[in-house]
Formats: sequence, structure tokens, C-alpha cells
Amino acid sequence: MRIGSHELNNRVFAAPMAGVTDRPFRRLCRRFGAGYAVAEMAASNPRLWASEKTARRLNHDGERAPVAVQLAGADPQMLAEAARYNVDRGAQIIDINMGCPAKKVCSVASGSALLRDEALVARILQAVVAAVEVPVTLKFRTGWSPEGRNAVRIARMAEQAGVRMLTLHGRTRTCGFGGQAEYETIAEVKRAVSIPVVANGDIDSPRKARDVLAATGADAVMIGRAAQGRPWIFREIEHFLATGEDLPSPTVDEVRPELQEHLQEHYAFYGAEQGVRTARKHIIWYTRRLVGGEAFCEQMNRIDEADAQASAVDGFLREHGRRFGRLRDRDGPAH
Repeated sequence: MRIGSHELNNRVFAAPMAGVTDRPFRRLCRRFGAGYAVAEMAASNPRLWASEKTARRLNHDGERAPVAVQLAGADPQMLAEAARYNVDRGAQIIDINMGCPAKKVCSVASGSALLRDEALVARILQAVVAAVEVPVTLKFRTGWSPEGRNAVRIARMAEQAGVRMLTLHGRTRTCGFGGQAEYETIAEVKRAVSIPVVANGDIDSPRKARDVLAATGADAVMIGRAAQGRPWIFREIEHFLATGEDLPSPTVDEVRPELQEHLQEHYAFYGAEQGVRTARKHIIWYTRRLVGGEAFCEQMNRIDEADAQASAVDGFLREHGRRFGRLRDRDGPAH
């Protein structure tokens, strides 16, 4: 699997998710087997580049290549300038966001709202590809609404503009994240273009990844929400695709130091005060399904210091490991 000159370790990718796939989380996903990870979307508006939030999203210190930056916006020249700005600061791949369904993004005609204006899509793709020498990729949805799916036309337009890879989420913008992702449109796109196509949407297990690849003919899969609290899903999928066999769930003793490393990187990245607040969602994702997890998650909301938070997580996992050995769901087997 290649994107331009970049050869990837495998075809199981981590999706960009706003507020989630920051640098510490991307590094965690890569350690657990993700072959590629895209940064959460950054604004193309130059007035925001100096903001702390955007500057942090564009910080890739120590990140494994290839460094991929996702840009959101609706102005072709602004997106082109943002692409150059990011390449100058270490981006090796530029990904254009035409898939985000969030109201605050679509209300300014960005994200998946762009799919309603195919002429503007063409201008954006052409401007960004012409602006940089690194590969440009596109993440998009099947259309604005089920009645107006236009993914095949967008895909052909992207290939003609010089885009090097497509990632397609199997829902329209109006579908949000509701219902079930559909994969036939991804299969149609794969048949329509010669560049790599990545399937995205509702891929939450090794078998689902296998089935989606078989149904779509896609070159790779991209995992989003299923990696929240379960970053080892990447290696589970990679192993299953290679061998047809399930990889045993990780032991607590194996996972605990990785999660502690993630927390320490998170605190260093955001600062202790903000880091404690923003780490809570990750801790809740890790622990809420485990035996005793609900009570522990309530405890998390009362801890305001980084050392105390990390110590509480370590203690909870040590006790869980002593009792069960592996990460054991409160309602079922280990996960």
C-alpha cells in the first residue's frame, strides 16, 4: 500500500477525528499497529493558524512518517495556501476534508457540505494539488443526501485533478452517523477509478474489515470510532487479514504501560490542567465497559490533578489485571 512515494506498513488506517486523533493518540494507534494515521482536521483560514488550538494540531514533533495533515475549508486559494504552509512545517501528505457532517463545519460550506457544489469541489482539488509537491488525498462521503449520492462523480473528478488516494465513508451528510453504513457506493467508486480507495464507516471488528474489503474491493480500511478505547483493534485487524485467525485480546499487564505512556504524552502535549480534562474521555473509553468501569468513570470526574488521575487509572487496571488477567467486559468476554 503506497501513497505517492510513501510505503505504508499495512492497510489498516486510523481515521481523523476532531478532538480525538491528536498527536498522542495517533502515536498510540501507530504503536498498536495502525499503518497510517491522519491528524484531526485543521482550519485553512490563516487568521486561525496562530491560535493555540490550531498550532497544537499542526505539531508533529516525533511523529512517524508519513505525516498527514487534514485541512478543512471552502475557499480554493485559502486551502492551497494552507497546504503550502503545512508542507513547509513538515506535512508529507495533505488530506482534504469533504466528509465531516458536523453542523458547525457544514454551516460554513465546509466538510461534507462541499459535495453539494461539484464545481467548487473541482476548483478546490485542482488548487491544492497544484500548490504542493506532496501527495494530496481526499476524505469524503457518498453525497449530501441519499437522494443525491454523487461519490462516483467526485471520485473521477479527484483522480483527474491528481489526487492520490480516496477515503470514502459509506454515509451521506444527512445520515450523520445514524443507521448502517452502506458499502455498494464504495464498490462503485473503486470500479470507477484507478487510484487507491479506502473504505470507512462502521468497521468495528476484524471480520467486519474482511467483509468490507471483500464487498468493496477497497485497498484499505480506515477505523474511527471503534478505536476509541480500543487502539489495539488495528493489530487485531491486521493479524486477522493476514492469517484468518483471531489475535487474543491483550492482557492488562500489556496494555497498562501503553495507556500510561499515552496519558503522560497527553499531559505533556496539552499541559497538566487542560490535559486532565481532555484525558477524561480517553480514560472513560478505556474503562467504561470493564468490570467496575462505571463507578470508576464517575470517580474520574472528581480528579483534577494529572498525577492523581494517572495513578487512579494505573490502580484500577492493576486490580482488574489481578482479578481477570485480560480486559474483561462487565457484560461479556474480554475485549
